[in-house]
Amino acid sequence: QVQLVESGGGLVQVGGSLRLSCAASGDTFSNYAMGWFRQRPGKGREFVARISRSGGSTYVGDSVMGRFSISRDNAKNTVFLQMNVLKSEDTAVYYCAATVSSDLAVRTSEYGYWGQGTQVTVSS
Repeated sequence: QVQLVESGGGLVQVGGSLRLSCAASGDTFSNYAMGWFRQRPGKGREFVARISRSGGSTYVGDSVMGRFSISRDNAKNTVFLQMNVLKSEDTAVYYCAATVSSDLAVRTSEYGYWGQGTQVTVSS
């Protein structure tokens, strides 16, 4: 089983940038498609971005399209979420997740492995 640990969260001003990392261990990283999700205060967990096992296919959600991007380094067992032009509504706990079921997974139910989350707070 893969274990996931997120890092890189913090406090940033509106319009700023952050880069989240998620380090994987315990299994062959390239066997897993990866995703990022977030949970805003008082809301359910929502899809942010996903990337295929090889890294050749990516997809980001409508609310972050054009501002966020996802990438991975299979040699370093790490997936990244680059977040630019941050808005106050991006404030959330961000989770990385792993799945062996599909390269196209966007639902929380499709991911079997989750990190503990990292807090991102965007202040004005």
